[in-house]
Amino acid sequence: MSEENNEMILLLKELVNKVKSLEEVVYQKDNLLMKSGLVVVDTPTPSINSEATSITGDTIAKMDWSQISDIIETIEG
Repeated sequence: MSEENNEMILLLKELVNKVKSLEEVVYQKDNLLMKSGLVVVDTPTPSINSEATSITGDTIAKMDWSQISDIIETIEG
């Protein structure tokens, strides 16, 4: 069992080293992926718009079908 554990530890160390070397290659400033913008170091922080108006049943009842369709299109993106 000890020999298997040693093999697993060696395998994990190799994998960690490979991942580290890949990260170094990807995050180099001269790398084509970085220049093209496909790989970014800083990601945007998500935010919630708290000032958005909520749509109630009463609001929907007073709308035309075209307005409801516009809202659905906006939600779908």
